Amino acid sequence: MIEAVNLTKRYGDIVALDDVTFGVEKGETFGLLGPNGAGKTTAIGLLCGLLTPDGGTVSLAGKTDPTVTEVRLSLGVVPQTLAIYEELSAEQNLRFFGGIYGLSGSELKERVTRCLEIAGLGERRKERVSKYSGGMKRRLNMVCGLLHEPTILLLDEPTVGVDPQSRNLIFDTIEDMKSQGRTIIYTTHYMEEAQRLCDRVAILDHGKILDMDTVGNLIAKHGGPSHVEAEFEDGTCDSDRVKACVDGEHIQLDKSRIRFETSRPMESLAELNRSGLRLSTLKVETANLEDVFLNLTGRRLRD
Repeated sequence: MIEAVNLTKRYGDIVALDDVTFGVEKGETFGLLGPNGAGKTTAIGLLCGLLTPDGGTVSLAGKTDPTVTEVRLSLGVVPQTLAIYEELSAEQNLRFFGGIYGLSGSELKERVTRCLEIAGLGERRKERVSKYSGGMKRRLNMVCGLLHEPTILLLDEPTVGVDPQSRNLIFDTIEDMKSQGRTIIYTTHYMEEAQRLCDRVAILDHGKILDMDTVGNLIAKHGGPSHVEAEFEDGTCDSDRVKACVDGEHIQLDKSRIRFETSRPMESLAELNRSGLRLSTLKVETANLEDVFLNLTGRRLRD
């Protein structure tokens, strides 16, 4: 459905995208993850034809020119920067964008009403957007990209600066769009969002894809070990007996408490249980997509 081959984009001496290749299947939600300045927004600009690549090609549903009207009508773009008119109401914004997409009459009216319902703005549809909260503006910004019912959605950090309720509504909307068979590219630097929403993700940094796979496979390859901490009921324990049960590294044993790292936490805990040792408390921290992200891109602060 979406194919980017050897995409390259430069801004003077800065290489924003460096020979990037990826594909997205129909109905798939694909995450582009990376720190600030990694090239995520540049990739979205190239896919929707707002930017011209210095090298490489883009194909959307078999069409190689994203500036063609037919192709753009198949795209729903939700930019990171709010693209709404604050002096207008939510209803006026939607009617304006609907007109651009060629909608009119009862069809436009129905689409506007539906989008207001999705965004939770039905009761404030006639209020000026300048009076809205940040979350309300984000929700309106998103449904403006859904109004014409596109088959491909390009979502560039759609939850920046929103409250938890608005974020959850945006998540529900994206999952609903996916269930309808829409193809989605989702850029973010919030790892928990990508882990919840995306079928596959590409970790992007300094304009290059560091790795690309399903979330589960990336965690298995780059997430690192699980961290286990447990306390024994008896108050004290035989250290040799405990260590014989644990398949792990960096084992720390302090009388009644053990801490260790392992790639097989459940097996180690089962072995401890079979040995007759009883646990009073247990904490297991498994690797997640944030661990993958930091292990691949580094932990140095980015501005």
